[in-house]
Amino acid sequence: MVTISEKCKKCRALGQKLFLKGDKCFSPKCPMVKRPYPPGQHSRKRSVGSQSEYKQELSEKQKLRLYYQIGERQFYDEVKKVLKMRGKVEDVSILLFQSLESRLDNVIYRANFASSRRQARQLVTHGYFLLNGKPVNKPAIKVKKGDKISIRENKKNKQIIKNLQLRIKNLNPPSWMKVDKDNLTIEIVDNPQVDLQSLPPINVSLIFEFYSR
Repeated sequence: MVTISEKCKKCRALGQKLFLKGDKCFSPKCPMVKRPYPPGQHSRKRSVGSQSEYKQELSEKQKLRLYYQIGERQFYDEVKKVLKMRGKVEDVSILLFQSLESRLDNVIYRANFASSRRQARQLVTHGYFLLNGKPVNKPAIKVKKGDKISIRENKKNKQIIKNLQLRIKNLNPPSWMKVDKDNLTIEIVDNPQVDLQSLPPINVSLIFEFYSR
């Protein structure tokens, strides 16, 4: 019997590929390709339309939280901070995505310096990077235009770093960052943005309703 990892079960339970396994998610080996239905003996008989309003809101919240690989408390803080801007800006959904994209671990992942956001978070936590020349180990720290990220000198001999240049060889980074493939540095050249077309289908308004209860 094939064992499915907990990460893959989460994607299948939510009915959405959330790219939690890095490169594997882009391959035919992805369990969401092989089994595009919830885990469980009678999962294929379940009716999606029978979900309650609360369950739909919860599902959308879980999709976005897991996509960015953020803990429940951190995600709650992100959403609550954005909700305070309701009525002051035209679209709070864009603010939420900008805030999530600004996280250091997400930037490391977007620059392809890690195969997944989980791995990016581990690298940051273990002190692999400098932010504007200063050591940093907090994945949730926010970057802004003009910030520069580099690899600490004492980490450059690690195998995971040695493999980076090959990994980013064909990289096409987001327009708001500039990646120096030779020196392995990242420069934020614009305010972090997100291409909504690249995200899994997520109803952000339901997330706001969930936290407005």
